[in-house]
Formats: sequence, structure tokens, C-alpha cells
Amino acid sequence: MKRIFDLFLSLCLVLVLLFPILLIAIMVRLTSNGPALYWSDRVGVGNKIFKMPKFRTMRIDTPAVATHLLENPDKYLTPIGSFIRRFSLDELPQLWCVLKWDMSFVGPRPALFNQDDLIELRTKKGIHGLVPGITGWAQINGRDDIPIPKKVEFDEYYLKRRSFFFDFKILFMTFFKVVRGEGVKH
Repeated sequence: MKRIFDLFLSLCLVLVLLFPILLIAIMVRLTSNGPALYWSDRVGVGNKIFKMPKFRTMRIDTPAVATHLLENPDKYLTPIGSFIRRFSLDELPQLWCVLKWDMSFVGPRPALFNQDDLIELRTKKGIHGLVPGITGWAQINGRDDIPIPKKVEFDEYYLKRRSFFFDFKILFMTFFKVVRGEGVKH
């Protein structure tokens, strides 16, 4: 049922958001050098690597590490990067990953390929067996503001309680957090 819901919702959203997606892509290209999309290596089901697209919010010379690990992340932001991140518009290209079933709408956020500590903790807890999500229980409970061990606790809570209704609750709560721009540092 989860896959059918993800497929249906992603197709509907692509149709509804096609114009804004194209507009954002054009704005990214007009305001900074480089491609509109940034494809990062992410860890998916069973710790397999997949390519995840995001609208590029950072300059093309930004090191490939989690934003919170950069000494001064603001210096790498593109002119519209902060706005795109604040309202999670950079996540819209991930609808492609949902269509491909590399991702779901709800699940643990996919780790960067080099986040060994997060990958190890998730593997120990069995979280690596879940399809990663655009949003998840950890995202609505702190997003960028929580340390990795706490994030894994939220992911494990989701693993043990996942259901269609819990996913729907997470999507509903995510919508309001995104509209308010909550939990995003940069």
C-alpha cells in the first residue's frame, strides 16, 4: 500500500508542481554558476548507494560534507540558496527518487555516503532495511538541530511504529513545519 500511495502522490505532485520546479531550476541557473541540480551519493535500502537530486543551493566548489560540518556554511550559499532551503524547495527533485522507489515520502532521511557514524548506528538498529524518505519522524522532531544518536533514536521509533496512519501524520506535520520554515539552519 505504501508503494502505491507514494507512486500516486508523486505523480500528482509532479503534475501540480511542474511549473514551480521549472521556475526554480531557471532561477538557480540564472543566479549562480553550475547546474540547477546537485546529485549526491546517498545511502538507501540495505546501505546501497543511489544518486539523490536536490536543487543546488550551494556553490559548485562546496566540499561534499553535511552542511553542519562546514566551518562557515553561509559563505557557500548561492544568492537564492537560503530561501530555497528555508522552504525545503531544494527537496522537490526527490520526487524522481520516489518514482524510482529509491525513496519514499516517509522514512529515515538518506545518509550521505560518508556519514559513517550515522550509517553504522542505523545498521545496528535495523533501520538500514527501510526505504529512506523525503521526510521522517526525525525531521519533524528537530531536523538539522538534533545530534546523530538522537536522530537514530527517532528513526528507530519510526521503524517500530510505522504504519500508513503514522506516515500520514508525519506528512501532515511536515507540511506545517515547511510552511513555517522550521528546523532549517541554512
